[in-house]
Amino acid sequence: MIDKKIHELATNGFAKFSNVLSKEFCEKLNESLEKSYIHCREFQVKNEVDQITDGTLHHLLATDDDIYLEVLNKIFATEIARLFDSFFEGNFIINTYGAVKNLKSKPSYVANIHRDIRFFSNGFPLMLQQIILLDDFTLENGATYLLSGSHLNSEKPNSEMFYANAKRAIGKRGDVFIFDSNLWHAAGINQTDMERRALTINFTKPFMKQQLDYCRAIGSEKVFSMPDNLKQILGYFSRVPSNLNEWYQKPEHRFYKSDQ
Repeated sequence: MIDKKIHELATNGFAKFSNVLSKEFCEKLNESLEKSYIHCREFQVKNEVDQITDGTLHHLLATDDDIYLEVLNKIFATEIARLFDSFFEGNFIINTYGAVKNLKSKPSYVANIHRDIRFFSNGFPLMLQQIILLDDFTLENGATYLLSGSHLNSEKPNSEMFYANAKRAIGKRGDVFIFDSNLWHAAGINQTDMERRALTINFTKPFMKQQLDYCRAIGSEKVFSMPDNLKQILGYFSRVPSNLNEWYQKPEHRFYKSDQ
């Protein structure tokens, strides 16, 4: 089945995996997400960016809740890991780890037609992302629009063409959508009284700068005790030295490893 998913990602720009996380685990995630949202909201309001960030959470790995690390362990213990290996043809790291709470008739900036990469990478496997459904995604609650095949084109589609042809990311809680970050997409409008929640995680080649220094945010000592596959995903093997002593080290002690 994974070969079919790899083909779908290459041709359509996205692939869906069903029942990756249990409903019980998603419930725990939603409980943590509510606490994290309150925490993030304090900074959004304090720094006067609350109007443009309402319904969004960023850098959940920095909120001191290990359940977000547990997500990574669960996801990459599945065949999804093979899809990532096939796409990147080498190592990869997290670029940003966030979430979206799609609120009733109050979409955030993610409802704009966009892609999550600043330039068209033209087939180079630079960025891949996940939407992890924490609630059922339906037409009524704003399931994400995904324009199939648009990851192969550099030009942004106009609104009429986009909404006439885009597929909807309809799925159940615990499902995962993975798509090429060149793909044009947009969150839908939630017409229900319930929030529609999802984790949004972007991954890149290791040389691309992370939006947050996750190893430092989590704590280097804590990351050091993690298994190598999780260290890799968090960016532990592609850290940037900050002084000459950290730079002049034997290969086994270098911050930025040669296979990155």
